[in-house]
Amino acid sequence: MVLFFKSTAVDPPAFIYMGRDKVENEELIKYAWPQDVWFHVDKLSSAHVYLRMTEGMGWESIPEALVTDCAQLVKANSIEGNKKDNITIIYTPASNLKKTGDMAVGQVSFHNDKKVKRVYVEKRENPIVNRLNKTKEERQVDHEQERIDRIKKENAVKRAAAAEKKKQDAELAKAREAEKAARSYDSLFNVEEDEDTPRKTGRELEDDFM
Repeated sequence: MVLFFKSTAVDPPAFIYMGRDKVENEELIKYAWPQDVWFHVDKLSSAHVYLRMTEGMGWESIPEALVTDCAQLVKANSIEGNKKDNITIIYTPASNLKKTGDMAVGQVSFHNDKKVKRVYVEKRENPIVNRLNKTKEERQVDHEQERIDRIKKENAVKRAAAAEKKKQDAELAKAREAEKAARSYDSLFNVEEDEDTPRKTGRELEDDFM
């Protein structure tokens, strides 16, 4: 089972989710989305909390209020961390999580330690935790089917974008051809005008200077 929360710290609201137990955490590590960011208490056992970033949001520029929501949720769901003040929460893109066969269930490391950020949490903020818990929903998730549906949707968006670009390129090429043809016509018209203009004879030229 997966627990889902809604953060109203940003508009539109962002969704946060976590596994109910360490077995579910293994599934989340495997099936996390490219736009997911993973949160955990540093050096202590805790829930694996994921933020699904909204469109246009980057993991290095997540709004501070949203980071605070995620950090408070992680702290509240850590047996040790919830009892302590002055703890550190770490977070990184889900794609940076590294899982090898010799690791215990729920244990992870990172592909790149430089892509791990830290946020200091002085104490538990009950108003934040209570606000998030009021939005909590527990759902059974078919991770594989969700992955298939996501990829289909992403591919459909890519195809639509490619088709739109192809259309725009064709329209641009057509406009350029029309502009080129117009310039060629104007040039031809000017040449014909010059040829039709009566040329002055030598006598007429002499008269101009008299």
